[in-house]
Amino acid sequence: MDELLAVIAELGLELHPDRISTIASKIETLGSVEQFALTRSSFGPNADKELVGRLDRAWRENKDTSPRDVASALRGASAAAVLRENRGAVELVWTGPSTGQVPVRHTEQVLCEVIETAKRRLFLVSFVAYEVDSIIRALRGAIGRQVQIDVLLESSDKHGGRVTYDSIKAMKSILPSIDVYVWSSEKKSLPGHLSGAVHAKCAVADGELAFITSANLTSAAMERNMEIGVLVRGGDLPFELHRHLEALISTKIIKTVDEE
Repeated sequence: MDELLAVIAELGLELHPDRISTIASKIETLGSVEQFALTRSSFGPNADKELVGRLDRAWRENKDTSPRDVASALRGASAAAVLRENRGAVELVWTGPSTGQVPVRHTEQVLCEVIETAKRRLFLVSFVAYEVDSIIRALRGAIGRQVQIDVLLESSDKHGGRVTYDSIKAMKSILPSIDVYVWSSEKKSLPGHLSGAVHAKCAVADGELAFITSANLTSAAMERNMEIGVLVRGGDLPFELHRHLEALISTKIIKTVDEE
């Protein structure tokens, strides 16, 4: 029973309350755990498949637990996670080899969550961005919700930057409605000094949820590299990060590619 409760608690932390509500409602329609496969689509495309599998196995080891009890436990775990978020919480995020010793969340899942959580404003910062299907899908969903999306990227070497791949051109071709920013050339370096680079990587949604990470917006960072980050829910930090990024725009330290 301890494992079943533990995995339900992890799902409450990982998934959005609306997603948990959908899952719980579906589980309540089941006759028993033997029908668990019918719920898998309810978890959505970005849910941790290993975690979903653990729920299935743990529940099968506790077959006397009714679908209604599991659904209620999921709702309770989600409510506790929301309370924790409102008080401000920090989670470790990791991509790379797993030890099984410490529970951590995956970079791609967390970044998708930040994008999917945004209701009004989303700001992404990365050194480079190659097309990552799951991130692009999430961004298109945000565009569909009429979220204002700002992205700060490093310029290509053809435009005075430090990266050979033109992420800005690629991003604008895929998502033409978003605002893409670059570090203004006149603000980037002092005379006689090498220019700096946009080496920060972060995402912030509505000044309420912030993800600070070593990972670029690339498939290698999402799937293969060893990357680390923290997800900050609530509290002052997401709001301060949002204000700082907006100040970079208002002071013309960063400009849209059209302005530059």
